[in-house]
Amino acid sequence: MARRPVTSTGIIPATMPITDAQIRRLVEATEHDPFATLGLHPDGAAWVVRVYRVGANTLRWGGPDGAKFARLHPSGLFQIRLESPPTQPWQLWVDGQPQFDAYAFPPEPPADALYLFAEGRNTQSYRLLGALPHLRHGVVGVQFRVWAPNAARVSVVGEFNAWDGRCHPLATLGASGVWELFIPELAAGTRYKFELRHRASGTVLVRADPCARASEFRPATASLVYRSTHTWNDADWCRARGAWDWLHAPINIYELHAGSWMRHPDGRFYSYRELAARLIPYVLEHGYTHLEFLPLTEHPLDESWGYQTTGYFAPTSRFGSADDLKWLIDECHRAGLGVLLDWVPGHFPADDGALAHFDGSALYEHADPRLNRHPDWGTYIFNYGRNEVVSFLLSSAHYWLAEFHFDGLRVDAVASMLYLDYSRRAGEWVPNRFGGRENLEAIEFLRRLNDMVHREFPGVLTIAEESTSWPRVTHATSDGGLGFSLKWNMGWMNDTLSYLKLEPIHRRFHHGLLTFGQLYAYSERFLLPLSHDEVVHGKGSLPAKMAGDSWQRYANVRLLMLYQLSTPGKKLNFMGNEFGQPREWRSGWELDWAWMAEPAHAGLLRLASDLNHLYKANSALYDLDCEPGGFAWIECDDAPHSILSYTRRDRTGRHVLAVLNFTPVPRPGYRLPIPEAVQYRELINSDSAYYGGTNVGNLALLPSIDAHGNASLVLTLPPLAGLLLAPVDV
Repeated sequence: MARRPVTSTGIIPATMPITDAQIRRLVEATEHDPFATLGLHPDGAAWVVRVYRVGANTLRWGGPDGAKFARLHPSGLFQIRLESPPTQPWQLWVDGQPQFDAYAFPPEPPADALYLFAEGRNTQSYRLLGALPHLRHGVVGVQFRVWAPNAARVSVVGEFNAWDGRCHPLATLGASGVWELFIPELAAGTRYKFELRHRASGTVLVRADPCARASEFRPATASLVYRSTHTWNDADWCRARGAWDWLHAPINIYELHAGSWMRHPDGRFYSYRELAARLIPYVLEHGYTHLEFLPLTEHPLDESWGYQTTGYFAPTSRFGSADDLKWLIDECHRAGLGVLLDWVPGHFPADDGALAHFDGSALYEHADPRLNRHPDWGTYIFNYGRNEVVSFLLSSAHYWLAEFHFDGLRVDAVASMLYLDYSRRAGEWVPNRFGGRENLEAIEFLRRLNDMVHREFPGVLTIAEESTSWPRVTHATSDGGLGFSLKWNMGWMNDTLSYLKLEPIHRRFHHGLLTFGQLYAYSERFLLPLSHDEVVHGKGSLPAKMAGDSWQRYANVRLLMLYQLSTPGKKLNFMGNEFGQPREWRSGWELDWAWMAEPAHAGLLRLASDLNHLYKANSALYDLDCEPGGFAWIECDDAPHSILSYTRRDRTGRHVLAVLNFTPVPRPGYRLPIPEAVQYRELINSDSAYYGGTNVGNLALLPSIDAHGNASLVLTLPPLAGLLLAPVDV
């Protein structure tokens, strides 16, 4: 239906007196154009103001004793005639209480923002949609907008109107599919939802706001009006980040789940602020450069760990308010820690009351069942071919980076986005327009995401959890790549853990598991993950994965720590790995901190800490992570002894030697060719008694020169251990 023209005063003129049909649409909550009936309208030479206040007894104009409104309908429709229009938004006295009238504020459609949203190019649609604190004509209130193109009527409901959808119907903004209403005098923290009537079926639905900035504590699901009062104190950090040469910098990420890192003795969650008091000193003490939080976006089920997101603009209320989270990030930045967010644009839960079939139709998801469901998780897959959905997701990423100052996004389940046949059998998926299995719309979305982040947030990382051989994940989009900063090296993780599960006597037959990765190590910019996925769902903790008796298992973990740190690629470890938590991660309780009192675990933590600090201090271990010039084999073929040795080098030529013995047999007299005929020293030995080892090691190491002028060292290799060696002047 075409909208009536708006006069220069912003008033929609009535073309006829109110009709029974208009009254019926209000009373039955089917009105899609409430400003055609409510608010101020000319009436011949006079004016009328119509107000719908369900359950009100008396309305007056001009004061508690002013002119009384006439009642047009028993449910609460009132009208008053005025000789001249009011010159400002009017107040009503409803049963003796003053209230501004929402329908004194006609819609103000932001044409450019709506156009860009419909084009899939509005990367800040959080400034368009949701519940936006706003000042209209000197009156403070909240401007509600929601995208629901298949709704016949949309209302905002909450405690302020007894959750009655008749009270505050929104106006449709033409063909945009967006609805709007400004409600004056609503306070921060007000609970609300949207009530929608589906256009075809007439079904009435109640939904949380897709663009809500805050939500109730689960299991409640109402959205909350949010006004931030946080003042940022990290300008120096953000300025430095913009000039950060991250590719040649140490990146060592501590991945954690905020709900199970540490809890109160009675089981209550630590708040964002309480986490900051314990977490920041711990992570700094042990030498990490970044924190990465499993999803902090709002989600209904604790057991999903945040990966089934319902609030793409709302931090979970489990740990406090949005401002509390900002405070935590601010404190991290002031302490010199980067903060990354695990972000989930690949799927969303089928929970009633959130995004699923939001307006009664397949809106955010596909309608075709061969495209819309993720078979592994029972979730819906976003429709990346719909422009408004692309605007929504790009805006979510922009929001977390702009409003919360996150330093990067780890993008979850990228592989599931790239392939139309991911986890599907033949006949269960639809080929793309070229007959292939690639999800062309998702590919374009990921490229646009990365281009936006790198353009608007210099120094911010995007990290792909991508587990297949998809090419050029970290190459520039201009070169046909996806544009990510880093990609998880799942091949390195799987090969390494598969090797360490083998009894040492069998490892000689599988030596290629350790060496194969160098064939592709520089095809992408890689991050080496030992993540939460490897210590849950029956996979066992790190110590439980290892072969051998108790001592050998922990020696293997120490060896793994040194191997990961000395191997090219940025680093990530999940909480608890640093002290070898002996059981699998349980999201319903905190880590087993008591184990740190045991010698084996205390030794692991000391090793992890020393390795991390050594890593940050020695540029040879990180400078050329993503370039072949930073790595060279010394010996990669000693499969009979299960020994590896290699050098790491920075751009200045500074180097470190790594020698790893993957058997429980000490190797005295092991001769190692070296690149320079200089004296070496041990930087670190994972078999040190300080770390729980047997204390087999080496003192000062003098080079030996053979008849042909080749230099070598004669080493004693400790059992199931690694050595890092450097020239004595390093």
